[in-house]
Parts: sequence; C-alpha cells; structure tokens
Amino acid sequence: MRRRAWSLAALACTLAGARAAPLGGPEAALALTLRAGGCALLIRHALTEPGVGDPPGFTLDNCTSQRQISMAGRMQARRIGRWFAQQGLRPSAVRSSLWCRCRNTANEAFGSHQPWPALNSSFAQAQAQPAQTEQLRKALSELPDGRFEVWVTHQVNMSALTGAYPAMGEGFALSREGLLLGRHHWA
Repeated sequence: MRRRAWSLAALACTLAGARAAPLGGPEAALALTLRAGGCALLIRHALTEPGVGDPPGFTLDNCTSQRQISMAGRMQARRIGRWFAQQGLRPSAVRSSLWCRCRNTANEAFGSHQPWPALNSSFAQAQAQPAQTEQLRKALSELPDGRFEVWVTHQVNMSALTGAYPAMGEGFALSREGLLLGRHHWA
C-alpha cells in the first residue's frame, strides 16, 4: 500500500511539473502554457527589410512609407500560423500594432487582427512608453483562465514589459502578473 501511495505521489509531482518541463521541449511547454490561458503571447513582428525604425516622414496609413516585412518575414509569419494550427491553438483575440509590419505579420499568421494602438511602437516617442506599458499591464491582468490572446507588437513594448530583447518573429508568453512564462523564436 505504501508503495502505491508513493507511486501516486511521484506521478502527481511529475504531472505538476509538466507545465514547467513537459515532454517535447520548449515548443510543447509554450503550447501547454497557452492552453492554460490567463496569458498573452506577445510576438515581435516578423523579419523586415534592412533598417532600424522607419524612414523620416512615414505615416501609419501608408505602408509604402514604412519598413516592411520581407519575403522571409512573410514565410516566418506563415510558420507561426502553421505552428498554432498544428498545436490546435486558437487565440481568443489577435491584436496588432497599427504599423504595417505588425499588421502584415498578424494577417499572414492568423488571417486577421484587431488594431490596438497600445501595441504601437514608441521607438521615436519615448515619452509615450510608460502609459502604453501601463495599458498593456492592465489588459494582461484581465485575461481569463482558459483563454489567451496574441499581441503582435514591437521590441520596445516587449522589452518594457519583460526587460528581455526579442528577435523578430519571437514570442514571449506573459502571465496576468507580467511574468515571462516562456518564449519561442520562429526562425
């Protein structure tokens, strides 16, 4: 009887640790985290044409005036979408910055998105960052168990929330409390 109780306790510990380190590695861990919900997956836009920021005089309503995702970025965004489909994961919402490289990433990966200015880049407007970060933290705190959202955004927002630097096409899963639960780069 003691042996059975010990075996059941060992199984319980194994299952409890599954969220932290399931079989299948980091991708499986990320899928498990998203299925549990109460989190958001922030994805930095896919690979872009060379450059930093946007050209002088760019406008949000004119994609040709902005730095765009490259053909490699379109392929990367499609890989993101395929990964979600293979995992059977459906976000309750896909939100995106108004920048075309984020919108195009969201559309290539998920087919559609909801524009959300809180995800916009503050690269050239550092004074906007604290208010945006607070808005994102508030939205994170309201995410329910069993549901997750995808937010396609920029490095500055992801770094402001986590202190970590994401690559293009990398995702950070954040808890309601803003804790980094996992990350994955769709190279």
